[in-house]
Amino acid sequence: MAISSIHTAVCPVSVKKLGAPARVSARRWRVGEWRGASTLSGARPLVFAKAKQRGESVEDRAPPIEDQLAGDDDDDESFVHFDERDFAGTASVPVYVMLPLGLIDMNSEVVEPEELLDQLRTLKSVNVDGVMVDCWWGIVESHTPQVYNWSGYKKLFDMIRQLGLKLQVVMSFHECGGNVGDDVHIQLPQWVREIGETNPDIYFTDRAGMRNSECLTWGIDKQRVLRGRTALEVYFDYMRSFRVEFDEFFEEKIITEIEVGLGPCGELRYPSYPAQHGWKYPGIGEFQQCYDKYLMKSLKEAAEVRGHSFWGRGPDNTESYNSTPHGTGFFRDGGDYDSYYGRFFLNWYSRVLIDHGDRVLSMANLAFEGNSIAAKLSGIHWWYKTASHAAELTAGFYNPSNRDGYGPIAAMLKKHDAALNFTCVELRTLDQHEDFPEALADPEGLVWQVLNAAWDANIPVASENALPCYDREGYNKILENAKPLNDPDGRHLSCFTYLRLNTTLLESQNFVEFERFVKRMHGEAVSDLGLLPRTTQETKLE
Repeated sequence: MAISSIHTAVCPVSVKKLGAPARVSARRWRVGEWRGASTLSGARPLVFAKAKQRGESVEDRAPPIEDQLAGDDDDDESFVHFDERDFAGTASVPVYVMLPLGLIDMNSEVVEPEELLDQLRTLKSVNVDGVMVDCWWGIVESHTPQVYNWSGYKKLFDMIRQLGLKLQVVMSFHECGGNVGDDVHIQLPQWVREIGETNPDIYFTDRAGMRNSECLTWGIDKQRVLRGRTALEVYFDYMRSFRVEFDEFFEEKIITEIEVGLGPCGELRYPSYPAQHGWKYPGIGEFQQCYDKYLMKSLKEAAEVRGHSFWGRGPDNTESYNSTPHGTGFFRDGGDYDSYYGRFFLNWYSRVLIDHGDRVLSMANLAFEGNSIAAKLSGIHWWYKTASHAAELTAGFYNPSNRDGYGPIAAMLKKHDAALNFTCVELRTLDQHEDFPEALADPEGLVWQVLNAAWDANIPVASENALPCYDREGYNKILENAKPLNDPDGRHLSCFTYLRLNTTLLESQNFVEFERFVKRMHGEAVSDLGLLPRTTQETKLE
């Protein structure tokens, strides 16, 4: 997950940001009418889906917006007018929706299946292409090595297939809980935690000796410390079991992509900014890798090969999780990050990350036999406008202002025909500067760099939002990134995954905006282009 911050998750549209209101001839909406209205097709939010199921009439509900727009001319204060790009006729970008984290319980049973079915029908009613599901290692292989319980996921996938939705599936080899947006706690398998009690070096370890149990250190990728298996063998066996168990879903093309978990939050990065260890936005994080015995050994060996054995240590002047770049000797302008030792260390640090992704994706291609795979990259956008890009460096992305850190990652993904899934496409740099000016963040610059690195490598690029988004402004930013204006090569996202299904999304007004967004992602026309229904709050803002 890209921790774009602990700050505002929902960015309400403001009249000031949208521009001066124009007088638009349209019939006035009462609040209740707007909340029940649909943008084009008349598709309804969850309450309407349930009403249709029960055979009740929905004719008394509010009419679609095109009927509202064609109404009387005697009231023209109902809408705010603003400039908005028309995406009608553009390439269709499939839209998926992430399902809730706690969808399957620890007994591998679907939680509240009837309510979930209603919600899935509602998504289907607005032509969402499919859903994304986390398959948690800590649930499926919980108690005994190589004993897998897929029963809950079988029931869930059957429900999804019956509704004609597609599936993106995440091989989630990480812990759930302790990060922004996590509302459930799913640990690593019990038998793995038992090993960790006697050998805590299977976890990433920071300079203070604190262990991070979010995922296994990459230092044991090739070490037989997991009841006779290496971490790579454990990952492969899990993925292969899934492939065999759900063969019919692959054959029927229900499962369209497997996203392979490569680190904390399923992302290819180090656990450099763990909230459970006291990190707060916009702290630079810490180099997490150096202090478990396996990766410490790797560092020392690399230093000896380089001919400087005294370089076989982690930096000692990076301060702490919540430091700023200019408050450290390593990350400040002209700091040690650009010294001979600093360049050696950062090259090694980032290479360990890329090599881990390379090894696990090799196993994934063996397990899934030619089916589409993807890897997720987090959007570390804070301190992007500094020379060192400190937060990116601690996460493993060697991307200071004088070096491209994402090209080598894209090249590794290209080697495995893997798509890149990137986060934070809904964030605006101006908003970050308003909320946290000291963070010198630039999500727009980062998104542009990463997307172009992937496109230059000729790999598919997908994306998702970093934080919950329900408003017109956030959706428009996603659309701009999904379909760049005047791109000479016509490049666009291969798909977009919305984070995530919840009751707030299904609230009437929010769902109307979401339906409108899906249409525009699909390249369809909307009749209310440049029109935003005026609310009491917006009127006050004037």
